[in-house]
Amino acid sequence: MGARLLVAGYFGCGNLGDDAILLGFLEGLRDRSVDLTVMSGYPEETHRLYGIKCIPRRESASFQDELARCDALVFPGGSIFQDVSSVASVSYYAGLVSKAKKAGKKVIMLGQGVGPLNNFLGKRLAAGAFNSADVIAVRDAASVQTLKSLNVKNTPRVCGDLAFLLPKPAGQEESASFSVGDMRTIGVAPRPFGKHKEIVQMFGELCRLLYQNNLMPVLIEMDREQDRQLLDDIEKSQGGKVPSIRKVTTPMQLQQRMSRMECIIAVRLHAAILATTVGVLPFMVSYDPKVSAFAASLNLPSPPGLTGMSATRLFESFMGFYKERERHLATIDRRRDEMRRLAELNMQILFDFVKS
Repeated sequence: MGARLLVAGYFGCGNLGDDAILLGFLEGLRDRSVDLTVMSGYPEETHRLYGIKCIPRRESASFQDELARCDALVFPGGSIFQDVSSVASVSYYAGLVSKAKKAGKKVIMLGQGVGPLNNFLGKRLAAGAFNSADVIAVRDAASVQTLKSLNVKNTPRVCGDLAFLLPKPAGQEESASFSVGDMRTIGVAPRPFGKHKEIVQMFGELCRLLYQNNLMPVLIEMDREQDRQLLDDIEKSQGGKVPSIRKVTTPMQLQQRMSRMECIIAVRLHAAILATTVGVLPFMVSYDPKVSAFAASLNLPSPPGLTGMSATRLFESFMGFYKERERHLATIDRRRDEMRRLAELNMQILFDFVKS
């Protein structure tokens, strides 16, 4: 019998980016003898889609039962230790770490994107969690600096995002689905940020400008809870004329649809990562340091910031980037194998640790 692992993160909650991390982790475990249980927001759905044992992520009794029988609590990644909206996220995950250590269990942090942490309580909770961890791997150098600023004693390894371990999608859908005549398709993956009305206006206007320049914008719903209303309102602002990709069940389905696009304008980090995995160029718009850190890791130009941005300036910035599409594509083609290798480092760290 292999190691018994209890897996925690923002999984099974309708966010395709976090589920891509989970699936990359599962791919990394392929052919390994591991007893796995995943904490999920919708455990029945996660089990049905991926065939893994799941428990409700908010059910304390189920967590305590699985904790008692596991060898280690594993966090495979995501930006879960942050306090941007509130300290609720960091408080929840720090609480899981605390319970695991009290039960005498190992805690393994993989592919972590740490921060932003602005609140005193958030910083203290995150520092406590990472200082309690037995192993720490992060996905970018910025997370290393954040942990240093928190006086975390363990030196983290810099690895990659586990979504890079996703296999290439087996097939592609009909190319006619999201193209109109000779118009090339540009995916647009916004996210709620700041004032809702301003974000709706900016991305609605951006879609209009793309269309006027013979580029077909296609809105992408990455989070079925957070993005739905935003995409609805962007579409309404343009008279309902902007096509969209909605209710995609798995990251692999989204990879298939992205693979036929010219480029993705990505506010959401994992829209950019999933595009990269299928060789589609991501133009990133930074609302968070993790987005800029990912652009730097791909050797792409520093992305424009979302704060104070106008639709016209965003469009002009995108077009300048898009004119260099072939050069940037060659860059991400060179970097993609390295990003996958860095993601695989997480798994090697895990295997080395659970053996010891």
